[in-house]
Amino acid sequence: MSTIDPAQSTLAVVVLLAITVMTVTLAGVHVRLDAVAAVARAAVQLLVVAVVIAWVFNHPEGVALYLGVMVVAATATSARRIRCGVGLAPLVGLAIVVGATCAVVPVLASGALEWRSETIVPFAAQIIGGSMTAASLTGSRLRDDVARDWGRVEAWLSIGATPRQAVAEQGRLAAGRALIPAIDQTRSAGLVTLPGAFVGLLLGGASPAEAAEVQLLVLAGLLAAETIAAVLTARLLSDWLGTTRPELVE
Repeated sequence: MSTIDPAQSTLAVVVLLAITVMTVTLAGVHVRLDAVAAVARAAVQLLVVAVVIAWVFNHPEGVALYLGVMVVAATATSARRIRCGVGLAPLVGLAIVVGATCAVVPVLASGALEWRSETIVPFAAQIIGGSMTAASLTGSRLRDDVARDWGRVEAWLSIGATPRQAVAEQGRLAAGRALIPAIDQTRSAGLVTLPGAFVGLLLGGASPAEAAEVQLLVLAGLLAAETIAAVLTARLLSDWLGTTRPELVE
């Protein structure tokens, strides 16, 4: 049973937003409207998602559809960040799906989480989101690095290297940099920050030990998914990036 009163939580959100608006106003930082719009948009989106997830929990057959919609949205988001166009979006989606699948399947197959919509949906959703982030970071950084180092790429091509070979070094660097947030998040969990799943479980009444166990599954799953998604994104986009000089995005 929830211990959060809607009226009290609404009041807290309003106060926090007021603090944000007051601070940026006094500091002369021109993001006041952006902050208000962001909170309003988050409230609407979360309300809609809450309704949808409640339906999915009561209709387990809808899990695949819900996760499929998430993958499509994640693919569109990453492709837009990378600026690779609609034609290459399926490659980005493939990297996201493979990364997420390689993390979710072992956890469910091992029995660490039950095969119930109440556990599959929140876990898989976090993993898909992590894969999307890794793909976006890898693709956008690789794109910019290739644009800056195009002279080196052309030099490799001139001596007979394939497009993939010509951008291999930039691909490794981009994937490595994209994984820094996931590695730092895993390394600092419990020491610098209390991750969201841990806090959510504690607020939901789980014991600290149970919360820690689930959070470790999430962190390890995110690290595995993001690693695969980052590497695959660099590999799958290398033929495109090694063929035509991309425009540098400042």
